[in-house]
Amino acid sequence: MNFSYDDNGTTGTANVGLDDINFDGLSSYNDPATADVIGDKVSLQDFNVDSSGRIYGILSNGDLQLLGQIATSQFNNPGGLDKVGGSLYSASSNSGDPVEGAPGDNGSGSLSVGSLEMSNVDLSEEFTSMIEAQRGFQANARVITTSDSILEELVNLKRQ
Repeated sequence: MNFSYDDNGTTGTANVGLDDINFDGLSSYNDPATADVIGDKVSLQDFNVDSSGRIYGILSNGDLQLLGQIATSQFNNPGGLDKVGGSLYSASSNSGDPVEGAPGDNGSGSLSVGSLEMSNVDLSEEFTSMIEAQRGFQANARVITTSDSILEELVNLKRQ
């Protein structure tokens, strides 16, 4: 038996034996030229990501379906990326065009599934920098206070 099908805009034909077809839930209602499948709708229950970046959906009927692929990008000059803010960067003419691929392909970054990424900031270095900035601010404040006192003395000397 041959029949035609339409799967997301692509059409084709398939040879199927009558024993392979399940007609449960098939209805033609008022139009004998078309048929609709009536039954429970399948929904996404959960998802998993593997180490190669493939995202699989676990459906309510128990099936596992590939939903997508996480992509990584490499740049010829990563130091030439423009810092946008936070930990975000954008490509620039200095960084070159991105070379996209899957995690682990051609030397691109790897993907650690089920891991929580820790901060990439050295807290002791940042704390030291903050203390240095605070001491610099205090020194500048003392210079201003001293300058203000000297100017006040000069004004007092002129008045006398």
